[in-house]
Amino acid sequence: MFAIMPLKSNERIVYFNGRYVSESEALVPFRDRSFIYGDGAFDMARTFNHRIFWLDEHLSRLYSSLRVLRLDSGLTLQKMKSITEHVLESNKHLLAKNDEYWIGQRVSGGIRKVEGDNWNDYGPTVIVECMPLPFANRAFFYRDGIPVVTPSIRRTPPDSLPPRAKTHNYLNLVLADREVQATNPGSFAILLDVNGNLCEGLGSNIFVVRQGELLSPKSRFTLAGVSRSIVIEIAMKLGIPFKEDDLDLFDAYSADEVFITSTSLCACPVSRINGIEIELYGPITRAIIQAYIELVGCDFVQQYLDRLPESEGGRVSPFSV
Repeated sequence: MFAIMPLKSNERIVYFNGRYVSESEALVPFRDRSFIYGDGAFDMARTFNHRIFWLDEHLSRLYSSLRVLRLDSGLTLQKMKSITEHVLESNKHLLAKNDEYWIGQRVSGGIRKVEGDNWNDYGPTVIVECMPLPFANRAFFYRDGIPVVTPSIRRTPPDSLPPRAKTHNYLNLVLADREVQATNPGSFAILLDVNGNLCEGLGSNIFVVRQGELLSPKSRFTLAGVSRSIVIEIAMKLGIPFKEDDLDLFDAYSADEVFITSTSLCACPVSRINGIEIELYGPITRAIIQAYIELVGCDFVQQYLDRLPESEGGRVSPFSV
């Protein structure tokens, strides 16, 4: 049994080291190893129609990341799943009908012990939390497409830090995003790897369509997202050829279609790369998104478009469940 503290009815609750508390009460000590070193792992799923989608797959990736970091959450995967579902149920009343949550788990190496400390517990820090998806901030991406810029900063190579582990050490991706936002506000940073090939962005994967074939950077160099896996599975069911490959900027500039996948966006078309325009909603992008919508039973494109100002056009999704 976990302790349940008195909660504020208008504040989201989180699981924090064995207790369910209000977000404002979940305070991590300043010597926590994740704060000091980035020594932690996390994963984030999202809801559709207020239900968590592919939670088992996200938790499987979390526990794989923990094994790579040699961290023990102290919880079985099944217990973490139960806690996650409880956190969602406890926060559903704060969601409007057309809102959805990100919901995720965070595990750090716990408090760094120093001489003279008298902490009672030096175990891991474990948090399960949720937060609303940023529909309004990203709504125009589904109308206008995502502009992509490749920064000068390259993605950390796999022989330095395994990118397939979803860790709290995001500084490489954060610096790349800041560089792009400084000169191209609102654009997505997609980093190149050390060999000059397309890699990934801050929580996003990229797909290229060329002559009817769907292509994506090799998973050895990227965090192969759950949404990326969904798209690959959809492509196989639709009979769309798929291949992982080394893709450089020439492949991106000459592509027939390009789209981005992420947990929150699912799949969203790219409008241009470094200023070179790309066709929006080409036939394969359209087929992938339509099948994705049917799979989750929710028109996520419409969820975003509904947040556009009423004075702007393009608020009706071209897709349907």
